[in-house]
Amino acid sequence: MGSIVERALLPWAQRVRTRVNLPVRLSWGEQGASSLALGAFDRPRVEIRVRDLSALPLLIDPGLDTLGQAYVEGMIDVEGSMADILAVAHRLAETAEPEGGLLGRLRRRFSHTRESDSKAIQYHYDVSNAFYAQWLDERMVYSCGYFEHGDETLAEAQLKKIDHILTKIQLQPGQRLLDIGCGWGALVLRAAQQFGARCVGVTLSRNQHALARERVKAAGLEDRIDIRLQDYRDVSDGPFDRITSVGMFEHVGIDHLAAYFGHIRTLLKPGGWAMNHGITSTDAFDGETRHGGGTFIDRYVFPQGELPHIGTVLRTMQEGGLEAFDVESLRRHYMRTTQLWSEAFEAHTDRIRPLVDQKTWRIWRIYLAGCAWAFEHDEVSIYQVICRAAGQRAQGLPWSRRFIYG
Repeated sequence: MGSIVERALLPWAQRVRTRVNLPVRLSWGEQGASSLALGAFDRPRVEIRVRDLSALPLLIDPGLDTLGQAYVEGMIDVEGSMADILAVAHRLAETAEPEGGLLGRLRRRFSHTRESDSKAIQYHYDVSNAFYAQWLDERMVYSCGYFEHGDETLAEAQLKKIDHILTKIQLQPGQRLLDIGCGWGALVLRAAQQFGARCVGVTLSRNQHALARERVKAAGLEDRIDIRLQDYRDVSDGPFDRITSVGMFEHVGIDHLAAYFGHIRTLLKPGGWAMNHGITSTDAFDGETRHGGGTFIDRYVFPQGELPHIGTVLRTMQEGGLEAFDVESLRRHYMRTTQLWSEAFEAHTDRIRPLVDQKTWRIWRIYLAGCAWAFEHDEVSIYQVICRAAGQRAQGLPWSRRFIYG
């Protein structure tokens, strides 16, 4: 294998050294006997070991999708800190782009049906509850935390996020709350226990549904919280005083957003408020992240996920009959959240690896670290948008944002 690999990789390695000069050693053969340097360095910060010849075309024309594929499929092994590995991957991906500009961002669309959406949700969320419990906080909140001061623990930030949301929507005792994509039930439990609400939570994940119901029963709140294994499109027992959707609308599909917001509108009481909390593209035309990151995520992590730009969110919200009246970016907060998830994943890897196969472990390891990179570098963003039914008189709107922070 040695001479074949060297003939294939030598011209590429020379080009990489000339263009980006990386502190990377690329090796192959028995115990890494043969190697090439991708830059000038005393000691490499990242080592890439070629295990399979099928990795060669993925390395020679690198993108985040092809590099990620080579790693998760076991064609290469990579050693180094996750920060260094991600930095190297992005620099390598840049070498594949034409001089003088970035590749146009893809704008893919998927067909979203109840069946395909259910399968996509179960693929992502039903890895196992034990798996998620190793790197999430104790409430198992799988969405962006809220770091009021920046030094909060993950658990503190997730509780503050839930309270931030419930305060934002001015949830009152006795009000009826619908949580679309309720996860393992943390938000509805808090809403019932601390805010006195009557709650309905819906999810398409069987694992989430089972554990959330157990948690509701353990809290003695079965008379106040109803957890359902149900598609949001099938919720028909409105109206609700308040509706929340946290980290769910990424699965809806851009072409279906107006209908999604329209259904929320039909479920709201007159004068009711809703909040949509979700990840967005930073491309004005709803394009994906650069360098093929979106392709990797669709293939291995979030099948059929689509991220709209915040402008598209606001437009389709209006098309669905909702008026947006408060918009808040939490990009820095999600950078910190995913960073803490990635650190916990690395710290608990000895407990995580027995729970999943090697491929799944590699997928999630690179995905969590990659998310932190993407939020840090403005590849993706996240917004909370409070809205209400459009066409109402101005008197129902708050004068200021003091109702959130006062």
